[in-house]
Amino acid sequence: MTDPTSALELTRALIGFDTINPPGNERPCAEHLGRLLEAAGARISYHAFDRDRTSLVAHIGGSAGRPPICFTGHIDTVPLGAMPWSTDPFAAEIADGKLYGRGSSDMKSGVAAFVVAATRLAPRLEGRAGVVLVITAGEETGCEGAFHLAGLGTVLGEAGAVVVAEPTANYPYIGHKGALWLKARTRGVTAHGSMPEKGVNAVYTAARAVGLLEDFDFNVDRHAQLGKPTLNVGTLHGGININSVPDLAEIGIDIRTIPGQRHAAVSAEMASYLGNDVDLSAMVDVEGVWTDPADPWVREVYEIVAPVLGETIEPRGASYFTDAAALTPAYGGPPTVILGPGEPAMAHQTDEYCGVERIDQAVAVYVKLIERWCAP
Repeated sequence: MTDPTSALELTRALIGFDTINPPGNERPCAEHLGRLLEAAGARISYHAFDRDRTSLVAHIGGSAGRPPICFTGHIDTVPLGAMPWSTDPFAAEIADGKLYGRGSSDMKSGVAAFVVAATRLAPRLEGRAGVVLVITAGEETGCEGAFHLAGLGTVLGEAGAVVVAEPTANYPYIGHKGALWLKARTRGVTAHGSMPEKGVNAVYTAARAVGLLEDFDFNVDRHAQLGKPTLNVGTLHGGININSVPDLAEIGIDIRTIPGQRHAAVSAEMASYLGNDVDLSAMVDVEGVWTDPADPWVREVYEIVAPVLGETIEPRGASYFTDAAALTPAYGGPPTVILGPGEPAMAHQTDEYCGVERIDQAVAVYVKLIERWCAP
Protein backbone atom coordinates (compact mmCIF):
# COMPACT_ATOMS: atom_id res chain seq x y z
CA MET A 1 0.00 0.00 0.00
CA THR A 2 1.10 3.59 -0.62
CA ASP A 3 3.07 5.24 2.18
CA PRO A 4 0.30 7.18 3.98
CA THR A 5 2.80 9.69 5.38
CA SER A 6 4.21 10.89 2.04
CA ALA A 7 2.04 13.22 -0.02
CA LEU A 8 4.54 13.00 -2.88
CA GLU A 9 4.31 9.21 -3.03
CA LEU A 10 0.53 9.31 -2.70
CA THR A 11 0.36 11.81 -5.58
CA ARG A 12 2.48 9.47 -7.69
CA ALA A 13 0.17 6.58 -6.87
CA LEU A 14 -2.92 8.61 -7.81
CA ILE A 15 -1.37 9.67 -11.12
CA GLY A 16 -0.95 5.96 -11.89
CA PHE A 17 -4.73 5.56 -12.01
CA ASP A 18 -6.08 6.44 -15.46
CA THR A 19 -9.10 8.60 -14.59
CA ILE A 20 -9.35 10.52 -17.85
CA ASN A 21 -12.87 11.89 -18.21
CA PRO A 22 -14.52 10.67 -20.31
CA PRO A 23 -15.01 7.91 -19.31
CA GLY A 24 -13.65 8.70 -15.82
CA ASN A 25 -13.55 5.27 -14.17
CA GLU A 26 -12.71 6.89 -10.84
CA ARG A 27 -13.80 3.93 -8.69
CA PRO A 28 -10.38 2.20 -8.31
CA CYS A 29 -8.73 5.50 -7.40
CA ALA A 30 -11.48 6.36 -4.92
CA GLU A 31 -11.21 2.92 -3.32
CA HIS A 32 -7.43 3.28 -2.97
CA LEU A 33 -7.94 6.54 -1.07
CA GLY A 34 -10.77 4.99 0.92
CA ARG A 35 -8.53 2.18 2.18
CA LEU A 36 -5.91 4.68 3.34
CA LEU A 37 -8.49 6.81 5.11
CA GLU A 38 -10.25 3.85 6.69
CA ALA A 39 -6.92 2.60 8.03
CA ALA A 40 -6.49 6.00 9.71
CA GLY A 41 -9.87 5.67 11.42
CA ALA A 42 -12.04 7.68 9.03
CA ARG A 43 -15.70 6.87 8.54
CA ILE A 44 -16.06 6.56 4.77
CA SER A 45 -18.83 6.14 2.24
CA TYR A 46 -18.79 5.71 -1.54
CA HIS A 47 -21.35 7.25 -3.86
CA ALA A 48 -21.52 6.57 -7.61
CA PHE A 49 -23.58 8.69 -9.99
CA ASP A 50 -22.95 6.18 -12.80
CA ARG A 51 -21.10 2.92 -13.34
CA ASP A 52 -17.58 3.25 -11.85
CA ARG A 53 -18.09 7.04 -11.45
CA THR A 54 -17.43 6.94 -7.73
CA SER A 55 -17.02 9.77 -5.22
CA LEU A 56 -15.87 9.36 -1.64
CA VAL A 57 -16.87 11.14 1.57
CA ALA A 58 -14.76 10.65 4.69
CA HIS A 59 -15.36 12.01 8.20
CA ILE A 60 -12.58 12.15 10.80
CA GLY A 61 -13.31 13.16 14.40
CA GLY A 62 -16.14 15.54 15.07
CA SER A 63 -18.11 16.97 17.98
CA ALA A 64 -21.43 18.66 18.52
CA GLY A 65 -19.85 21.98 19.40
CA ARG A 66 -18.57 23.07 15.98
CA PRO A 67 -19.00 21.79 12.40
CA PRO A 68 -15.92 20.27 10.74
CA ILE A 69 -13.66 21.89 8.17
CA CYS A 70 -14.14 20.46 4.68
CA PHE A 71 -11.40 19.71 2.17
CA THR A 72 -12.46 18.78 -1.33
CA GLY A 73 -10.89 17.76 -4.61
CA HIS A 74 -11.65 15.72 -7.73
CA ILE A 75 -9.82 12.66 -9.03
CA ASP A 76 -10.91 12.75 -12.68
CA THR A 77 -8.63 14.38 -15.24
CA VAL A 78 -8.96 15.79 -18.75
CA PRO A 79 -7.76 13.87 -21.84
CA LEU A 80 -4.10 13.91 -22.82
CA GLY A 81 -4.55 16.07 -25.92
CA ALA A 82 -3.26 15.57 -29.46
CA MET A 83 0.37 16.54 -28.83
CA PRO A 84 2.76 13.77 -27.71
CA TRP A 85 4.06 13.85 -24.14
CA SER A 86 7.79 13.76 -23.45
CA THR A 87 7.14 11.46 -20.46
CA ASP A 88 4.64 8.69 -19.75
CA PRO A 89 1.63 10.65 -18.42
CA PHE A 90 0.86 7.90 -15.89
CA ALA A 91 4.41 7.09 -14.74
CA ALA A 92 4.71 10.06 -12.34
CA GLU A 93 8.35 10.73 -13.17
CA ILE A 94 10.32 13.34 -11.24
CA ALA A 95 12.93 15.58 -12.88
CA ASP A 96 14.41 18.92 -11.84
CA GLY A 97 12.10 19.23 -8.86
CA LYS A 98 8.97 18.65 -10.95
CA LEU A 99 6.51 15.76 -10.77
CA TYR A 100 5.15 15.02 -14.25
CA GLY A 101 1.89 13.32 -15.15
CA ARG A 102 -1.74 13.88 -16.02
CA GLY A 103 -3.42 15.18 -12.89
CA SER A 104 -0.17 16.16 -11.16
CA SER A 105 -1.37 19.76 -10.82
CA ASP A 106 -5.07 19.35 -11.61
CA MET A 107 -5.47 18.06 -9.03
CA LYS A 108 -4.22 14.80 -7.58
CA SER A 109 -1.42 16.55 -5.71
CA GLY A 110 -4.01 18.61 -3.85
CA VAL A 111 -6.06 15.54 -2.97
CA ALA A 112 -2.95 13.71 -1.76
CA ALA A 113 -1.87 16.68 0.35
CA PHE A 114 -5.15 17.02 2.26
CA VAL A 115 -5.52 13.25 2.71
CA VAL A 116 -2.04 13.09 4.25
CA ALA A 117 -2.67 16.16 6.42
CA ALA A 118 -5.97 14.75 7.71
CA THR A 119 -4.65 11.24 8.40
CA ARG A 120 -1.60 12.64 10.15
CA LEU A 121 -3.83 14.53 12.59
CA ALA A 122 -6.56 11.88 12.83
CA PRO A 123 -5.57 10.56 16.29
CA ARG A 124 -5.99 14.07 17.73
CA LEU A 125 -9.40 14.88 16.19
CA GLU A 126 -11.76 12.76 18.31
CA GLY A 127 -14.05 15.01 20.30
CA ARG A 128 -13.03 18.06 18.29
CA ALA A 129 -14.61 19.75 15.30
CA GLY A 130 -12.98 17.30 12.93
CA VAL A 131 -12.57 17.12 9.18
CA VAL A 132 -14.75 16.02 6.29
CA LEU A 133 -13.04 15.09 3.03
CA VAL A 134 -15.13 15.18 -0.15
CA ILE A 135 -13.32 13.49 -3.04
CA THR A 136 -15.32 13.69 -6.24
CA ALA A 137 -15.71 12.07 -9.62
CA GLY A 138 -16.74 13.94 -12.74
CA GLU A 139 -15.68 17.50 -11.90
CA GLU A 140 -14.12 18.22 -15.28
CA THR A 141 -17.42 17.86 -17.13
CA GLY A 142 -19.54 20.08 -14.89
CA CYS A 143 -19.11 18.98 -11.25
CA GLU A 144 -21.35 15.93 -11.77
CA GLY A 145 -20.06 14.08 -8.72
CA ALA A 146 -20.33 17.10 -6.42
CA PHE A 147 -23.87 17.91 -7.52
CA HIS A 148 -24.79 14.25 -7.08
CA LEU A 149 -23.48 14.30 -3.50
CA ALA A 150 -25.27 17.57 -2.80
CA GLY A 151 -28.53 15.91 -3.77
CA LEU A 152 -28.14 12.92 -1.44
CA GLY A 153 -29.49 14.50 1.72
CA THR A 154 -27.27 13.99 4.78
CA VAL A 155 -24.31 12.32 3.03
CA LEU A 156 -22.13 15.45 3.13
CA GLY A 157 -22.91 16.26 6.74
CA GLU A 158 -21.96 19.74 7.93
CA ALA A 159 -19.02 22.04 7.24
CA GLY A 160 -18.11 25.40 8.72
CA ALA A 161 -15.46 26.23 6.10
CA VAL A 162 -14.41 24.74 2.76
CA VAL A 163 -10.94 24.35 1.23
CA VAL A 164 -10.86 23.42 -2.46
CA ALA A 165 -7.43 21.99 -3.33
CA GLU A 166 -7.45 23.08 -6.99
CA PRO A 167 -4.15 24.35 -8.43
CA THR A 168 -3.23 27.81 -7.09
CA ALA A 169 0.50 27.30 -6.33
CA ASN A 170 -0.68 27.45 -2.69
CA TYR A 171 -1.96 31.02 -3.04
CA PRO A 172 -5.44 31.30 -1.47
CA TYR A 173 -8.19 32.37 -3.85
CA ILE A 174 -11.53 33.34 -2.31
CA GLY A 175 -13.81 32.68 -5.25
CA HIS A 176 -14.20 31.78 -8.88
CA LYS A 177 -16.25 32.62 -11.93
CA GLY A 178 -19.23 30.55 -12.98
CA ALA A 179 -19.57 28.64 -16.24
CA LEU A 180 -22.74 28.55 -18.30
CA TRP A 181 -22.26 26.56 -21.50
CA LEU A 182 -25.23 26.83 -23.81
CA LYS A 183 -26.13 24.97 -26.97
CA ALA A 184 -28.10 27.18 -29.36
CA ARG A 185 -30.02 25.38 -32.12
CA THR A 186 -31.54 26.88 -35.24
CA ARG A 187 -33.83 24.88 -37.49
CA GLY A 188 -34.81 25.18 -41.13
CA VAL A 189 -36.27 23.20 -44.01
CA THR A 190 -34.03 21.03 -46.16
CA ALA A 191 -34.04 21.22 -49.95
CA HIS A 192 -31.76 20.46 -52.89
CA GLY A 193 -28.73 22.75 -53.04
CA SER A 194 -29.62 23.79 -56.58
CA MET A 195 -33.04 25.01 -55.40
CA PRO A 196 -32.35 26.85 -52.13
CA GLU A 197 -35.53 28.86 -52.50
CA LYS A 198 -37.45 25.66 -51.71
CA GLY A 199 -35.90 25.43 -48.25
CA VAL A 200 -35.02 27.46 -45.15
CA ASN A 201 -31.31 27.60 -44.37
CA ALA A 202 -30.62 27.00 -40.66
CA VAL A 203 -26.98 28.11 -41.08
CA TYR A 204 -28.04 31.60 -42.15
CA THR A 205 -30.19 31.88 -39.02
CA ALA A 206 -27.27 30.67 -36.92
CA ALA A 207 -24.92 33.14 -38.58
CA ARG A 208 -27.23 36.01 -37.72
CA ALA A 209 -27.34 34.76 -34.11
CA VAL A 210 -23.53 34.63 -33.96
CA GLY A 211 -23.37 38.23 -35.16
CA LEU A 212 -25.73 39.22 -32.36
CA LEU A 213 -23.67 37.31 -29.79
CA GLU A 214 -20.53 39.24 -30.73
CA ASP A 215 -22.23 42.42 -29.59
CA PHE A 216 -23.96 41.04 -26.49
CA ASP A 217 -23.60 43.19 -23.37
CA PHE A 218 -24.24 41.67 -19.93
CA ASN A 219 -24.83 45.16 -18.58
CA VAL A 220 -23.44 44.41 -15.10
CA ASP A 221 -20.72 46.10 -13.07
CA ARG A 222 -17.26 44.56 -13.06
CA HIS A 223 -16.30 42.42 -10.08
CA ALA A 224 -13.41 43.97 -8.15
CA GLN A 225 -11.20 40.88 -8.49
CA LEU A 226 -12.79 38.72 -11.20
CA GLY A 227 -13.51 41.48 -13.71
CA LYS A 228 -16.38 41.25 -16.16
CA PRO A 229 -18.41 38.29 -17.41
CA THR A 230 -17.34 36.96 -20.79
CA LEU A 231 -18.96 35.23 -23.76
CA ASN A 232 -17.26 33.16 -26.43
CA VAL A 233 -18.71 31.30 -29.40
CA GLY A 234 -16.60 28.14 -29.34
CA THR A 235 -18.29 25.97 -31.94
CA LEU A 236 -20.56 26.34 -34.96
CA HIS A 237 -21.86 23.34 -36.86
CA GLY A 238 -24.48 23.10 -39.57
CA GLY A 239 -25.50 20.96 -42.50
CA ILE A 240 -24.69 17.42 -43.51
CA ASN A 241 -23.63 17.75 -47.15
CA ILE A 242 -22.71 20.64 -49.39
CA ASN A 243 -25.48 20.16 -51.91
CA SER A 244 -28.40 20.36 -49.49
CA VAL A 245 -30.00 23.26 -47.65
CA PRO A 246 -29.19 22.60 -43.97
CA ASP A 247 -32.17 22.18 -41.68
CA LEU A 248 -30.18 22.24 -38.42
CA ALA A 249 -27.30 24.30 -37.05
CA GLU A 250 -25.79 24.37 -33.56
CA ILE A 251 -23.77 27.04 -31.77
CA GLY A 252 -21.69 26.34 -28.66
CA ILE A 253 -21.65 29.35 -26.32
CA ASP A 254 -19.23 29.56 -23.38
CA ILE A 255 -20.32 32.17 -20.82
CA ARG A 256 -18.20 32.86 -17.73
CA THR A 257 -20.21 34.71 -15.11
CA ILE A 258 -19.20 36.65 -12.04
CA PRO A 259 -20.53 35.97 -8.52
CA GLY A 260 -23.98 37.44 -8.08
CA GLN A 261 -25.16 36.65 -11.60
CA ARG A 262 -27.93 34.05 -11.54
CA HIS A 263 -27.67 31.68 -14.47
CA ALA A 264 -31.42 31.32 -14.87
CA ALA A 265 -31.67 35.06 -15.43
CA VAL A 266 -28.70 35.04 -17.84
CA SER A 267 -30.29 32.22 -19.87
CA ALA A 268 -33.62 34.02 -19.99
CA GLU A 269 -31.96 37.25 -21.12
CA MET A 270 -30.01 35.38 -23.79
CA ALA A 271 -33.14 33.66 -25.09
CA SER A 272 -34.96 36.99 -25.34
CA TYR A 273 -31.97 38.61 -27.06
CA LEU A 274 -31.61 35.89 -29.72
CA GLY A 275 -35.33 35.60 -30.39
CA ASN A 276 -37.75 32.83 -31.18
CA ASP A 277 -35.69 31.38 -34.04
CA VAL A 278 -33.04 30.10 -31.61
CA ASP A 279 -33.59 27.32 -29.04
CA LEU A 280 -31.26 27.31 -26.03
CA SER A 281 -30.32 24.45 -23.71
CA ALA A 282 -27.68 24.30 -20.97
CA MET A 283 -24.74 21.89 -21.30
CA VAL A 284 -22.90 23.02 -18.13
CA ASP A 285 -24.44 25.20 -15.44
CA VAL A 286 -22.01 25.99 -12.59
CA GLU A 287 -22.43 29.30 -10.79
CA GLY A 288 -19.67 31.42 -9.31
CA VAL A 289 -18.54 31.49 -5.67
CA TRP A 290 -17.19 34.38 -3.62
CA THR A 291 -16.27 34.86 0.05
CA ASP A 292 -15.88 38.27 1.65
CA PRO A 293 -12.12 38.91 2.05
CA ALA A 294 -12.90 40.43 5.46
CA ASP A 295 -14.29 37.12 6.74
CA PRO A 296 -12.37 36.21 9.95
CA TRP A 297 -11.52 32.69 8.77
CA VAL A 298 -10.27 34.01 5.43
CA ARG A 299 -8.00 36.43 7.31
CA GLU A 300 -6.75 33.45 9.32
CA VAL A 301 -5.97 31.55 6.13
CA TYR A 302 -4.03 34.57 4.86
CA GLU A 303 -2.04 34.70 8.11
CA ILE A 304 -1.11 31.03 7.80
CA VAL A 305 -0.15 31.16 4.11
CA ALA A 306 1.73 34.49 4.03
CA PRO A 307 4.91 33.28 5.81
CA VAL A 308 4.89 30.04 3.82
CA LEU A 309 4.88 31.91 0.49
CA GLY A 310 6.91 34.84 1.80
CA GLU A 311 4.51 37.46 0.48
CA THR A 312 1.50 39.52 1.49
CA ILE A 313 -1.76 37.88 0.47
CA GLU A 314 -4.27 39.98 -1.47
CA PRO A 315 -7.79 38.96 -2.51
CA ARG A 316 -7.76 36.94 -5.73
CA GLY A 317 -10.18 34.74 -7.63
CA ALA A 318 -9.99 31.96 -10.20
CA SER A 319 -11.26 32.13 -13.77
CA TYR A 320 -12.00 28.38 -13.74
CA PHE A 321 -14.91 26.76 -11.88
CA THR A 322 -14.63 24.27 -9.00
CA ASP A 323 -16.76 21.84 -7.02
CA ALA A 324 -17.38 24.68 -4.56
CA ALA A 325 -20.18 25.72 -6.93
CA ALA A 326 -22.08 22.64 -5.73
CA LEU A 327 -20.65 22.06 -2.25
CA THR A 328 -20.57 25.57 -0.77
CA PRO A 329 -24.33 26.10 -1.28
CA ALA A 330 -25.00 22.54 -0.07
CA TYR A 331 -23.19 23.37 3.17
CA GLY A 332 -25.19 26.55 3.63
CA GLY A 333 -22.66 29.05 2.25
CA PRO A 334 -19.64 28.76 4.59
CA PRO A 335 -16.45 30.72 3.80
CA THR A 336 -14.56 29.01 1.01
CA VAL A 337 -10.99 29.24 -0.24
CA ILE A 338 -9.37 27.62 -3.26
CA LEU A 339 -5.86 26.59 -2.23
CA GLY A 340 -3.78 23.80 -3.71
CA PRO A 341 -0.19 22.92 -4.63
CA GLY A 342 -0.68 22.54 -8.37
CA GLU A 343 0.54 25.09 -10.88
CA PRO A 344 -2.48 26.92 -12.34
CA ALA A 345 -0.86 27.30 -15.76
CA MET A 346 -0.22 23.55 -15.95
CA ALA A 347 -3.87 22.54 -15.74
CA HIS A 348 -4.92 20.63 -18.89
CA GLN A 349 -1.46 21.10 -20.46
CA THR A 350 0.72 18.59 -22.29
CA ASP A 351 3.58 17.53 -19.98
CA GLU A 352 1.60 18.71 -16.96
CA TYR A 353 3.70 18.94 -13.80
CA CYS A 354 3.59 20.06 -10.18
CA GLY A 355 6.53 21.42 -8.24
CA VAL A 356 7.57 18.78 -5.70
CA GLU A 357 8.20 21.32 -2.94
CA ARG A 358 4.68 22.71 -3.38
CA ILE A 359 3.17 19.39 -2.29
CA ASP A 360 4.83 19.29 1.12
CA GLN A 361 4.19 23.01 1.43
CA ALA A 362 0.47 22.34 0.96
CA VAL A 363 0.51 19.59 3.60
CA ALA A 364 2.05 22.02 6.10
CA VAL A 365 -0.60 24.65 5.34
CA TYR A 366 -3.46 22.13 5.58
CA VAL A 367 -2.14 20.80 8.89
CA LYS A 368 -2.13 24.31 10.34
CA LEU A 369 -5.63 24.99 9.01
CA ILE A 370 -6.96 21.81 10.62
CA GLU A 371 -5.13 22.47 13.90
CA ARG A 372 -6.51 26.01 14.12
CA TRP A 373 -10.03 24.92 13.22
CA CYS A 374 -10.03 21.99 15.63
CA ALA A 375 -8.26 23.71 18.53
CA PRO A 376 -9.91 22.78 21.87
